[in-house]
Amino acid sequence: MGPGPVKRADESPPTLWRHRDFVKLWIGQSISVFGSQFTGIALPIVALQLGANAVQFGILNALETVPFLLFGLFVGVWVDRWPRRPILIVGDLGRGLIVIAIALLFLAGSLRLVHLFLAGFLTGVLTVFFDVAYQAYVPSLVEPEQLVDANGKLETTRAASQVAGPGIGGVIVSLLSAAAAMILDGATFFVSGAFLVAIRGKEHPPEKKRASMIADVREGLGVVFGDPRLRAIAGCTATSNFFNSALSAVLVLFMAVDLGYSPTILAGVLGLVFSLGSIGALVGAVVAGRTAKRIGVGNAIVAGAVLFSLSIGFIAVAFQPYAIPMLIAGNFLTLVGALIYNVNQVSLRQAITPNRLQGRMNATMRFLVWGTLPLGAITGGILGTVIGLRATLLFALAGGSTAVFWLLASPVPALRTIPAITK
Repeated sequence: MGPGPVKRADESPPTLWRHRDFVKLWIGQSISVFGSQFTGIALPIVALQLGANAVQFGILNALETVPFLLFGLFVGVWVDRWPRRPILIVGDLGRGLIVIAIALLFLAGSLRLVHLFLAGFLTGVLTVFFDVAYQAYVPSLVEPEQLVDANGKLETTRAASQVAGPGIGGVIVSLLSAAAAMILDGATFFVSGAFLVAIRGKEHPPEKKRASMIADVREGLGVVFGDPRLRAIAGCTATSNFFNSALSAVLVLFMAVDLGYSPTILAGVLGLVFSLGSIGALVGAVVAGRTAKRIGVGNAIVAGAVLFSLSIGFIAVAFQPYAIPMLIAGNFLTLVGALIYNVNQVSLRQAITPNRLQGRMNATMRFLVWGTLPLGAITGGILGTVIGLRATLLFALAGGSTAVFWLLASPVPALRTIPAITK
């Protein structure tokens, strides 16, 4: 996207709240993310009721993210060749249908773990397409100087949904059923798809040049590995995601077995911990831009990574009778760090990558940083069985703390501002 008309130095960018198409995207995503918190609470409870063990929890988590490892690089090429908004619409509608199908099977008493595994994989495939297209679509929707503001607004609302959603989801699961929570989540995907359909702005046309698939994949890899800033961000995020995924794979079992929460109250405890802890995501999204202005965008990225990794310690050492406040504190601080990190590093990536390569850059990043999620989940599930649940959390804490060294060994800390956007 071109730089647009020249503005006076003292002229502020136009407010995004007057950008009708951005507002439609924002509303749709806000509703969808809010609904996804319901399934985030309901699905582990359903898996527990079906008798899932630590390894099976790891497999379930892995299947949701392994499509990034299998298809991510090729999806980036397709996203750069196709209009991006239709990809987003299909992704929303497809995921809504899958979630509702699982809920109906559960209500009918026919749900089995194999159904959860299949649904997780299919949802993951659609999420690959959606996420890669989504991050490539935002820079074509707003002006270059609005990128940080746009990402901040989207992440702030995502964070607010993470605050309210788990608590409401826990109440729905406790008072109604896990199936009711998932049906509501499916409906929010449909609402998001409707708002995407309503967007009227035209995208940049896909590039007309058609190289071979392998050549395009190689070009995407070259963009990331050829830029030391992108390379460092990929390494940091991939390392952090691997160890955080190992933690996530055993966290619900840790709360049920080591901390002693029975299945009858676990949904409520999960909702409380995730809702109050997720206030940290709201705080992080709000202060991300201010932090970058105060200490520089590079230092903000580093600070976010450090805060995220070290705060997992509260979760790893949680014990009764202080488990709930410790889990809340750990979740709160990790999400403050994660949002400061993500808002700034995503804006940096979008600014330094040409529009025609946005899909491939994002797909390569997703391949690298989300590709470690299934590996981490499987590792966490196996370690949870072999060395114990708490020991697995301590393993995740120690390993995740090394992620920041990718950034410290790169040009990222020296960046004061987001560079001028690349055409």
